[in-house]
Amino acid sequence: MWYTVTVMEKKQWFEKENFWLNYGPIMFDQQHWAEAPGIAQAVFDACTLSPGAKVLDAGCGPGRISVELALLGLDVTGVDLMQPYLDAARETAKDENVQLNLIQGDLRTFSTQGTFDVAVNLYTSFGYCDSIQEDQLILNNIAKSVKKGGYFVMEGTSREIAVRYFTSGEWFERAGKTVLTEFSVEGLWEGLRSKWILINNETGERIEHEFVQRLYSALELRDMLFKAGFTTIKVYGDFQWAPYDEKASTMVIICQK
Repeated sequence: MWYTVTVMEKKQWFEKENFWLNYGPIMFDQQHWAEAPGIAQAVFDACTLSPGAKVLDAGCGPGRISVELALLGLDVTGVDLMQPYLDAARETAKDENVQLNLIQGDLRTFSTQGTFDVAVNLYTSFGYCDSIQEDQLILNNIAKSVKKGGYFVMEGTSREIAVRYFTSGEWFERAGKTVLTEFSVEGLWEGLRSKWILINNETGERIEHEFVQRLYSALELRDMLFKAGFTTIKVYGDFQWAPYDEKASTMVIICQK
């Protein structure tokens, strides 16, 4: 099997290992790990998969979903930029006695030729590139990697969801740290600027990071996914497949090629 992986010259914030080492325990907390089995099962059922089906976890992180999909008998390939996350995913897979094919790669350049029955990109892992063209490239590469008739499941924060749940900031305790957040709108709701401050509760050490997530409406993403090569696209408000309406808690898109 041949994979295409190209090294990008410009390093963006999400390519920096220190960010993920510092902020990973905050983002991937116990609650998010606990909900992973249900999400994996929802993907399995919605895409009518059978054991042995090939799955691409595009942006797999520490293997939160990859491992659960593998426990359902699926042949899972996880792709992520961060080697420490891939190492963590490998350890979790070993503990659960399942196999994962883990590849260090950039979704802007990683692609295969119709290899996978389904691809997933979950937990708001999209919209952080410098340009819309790069975001489109990621969708194009995922579409290229899925077999004809295969599926792509995407979950994340849309512009509509960001508007509905907007808050200017909050604070909470997690993983031995006090976490302070500040949020503001970029442009005409084109993006959401987030500032995360972590204070170590034992040492008082303080680190902070600021980034912008580009916000797409469900309609805009639908058009981008059509452009990428998907032919059927449905949008839901959660993993129980509720309507994507004023009650939606997130945006879940299921596409078929």
